[in-house]
Amino acid sequence: MSNTEQTLSIIKPDAVERNLDNEIKEMFKNKGFSIVKEKKIQIEKPEAEKFYKVHETKPFYNDLCAYLSSSPIVVMVLEKENAVLANRELMGATNPTEAEEGTIRKKYGISIDKNCVHGSDSVENAKIEIDFFFKD
Repeated sequence: MSNTEQTLSIIKPDAVERNLDNEIKEMFKNKGFSIVKEKKIQIEKPEAEKFYKVHETKPFYNDLCAYLSSSPIVVMVLEKENAVLANRELMGATNPTEAEEGTIRKKYGISIDKNCVHGSDSVENAKIEIDFFFKD
């Protein structure tokens, strides 16, 4: 029985500014992900606030929203078996200094805030996040 899932990945402003999007996409492909949909967009702060609503009580919320809307991002729908977990493993820890070797954040992350990528944390949230950016 196959457990093919979809998950949302965002290549964040710091990585897009450094032209790392193609290298990061290659890392996904090398790990067996299919990039089902992708687009480069710039979102407004109110959109970022809606997207990160789950974090609105946290102290970093405002900075996070300002950052995500600061310059273009690449949003992608990734697909493979157990995609949510596999993506989180490939991204690495939120703090790049704690991320394992070979992960995206270890390789390209600058700081906890500028850690290159976002990925859905559950199958349920993946569906919500994919719908957020890819409403047909």
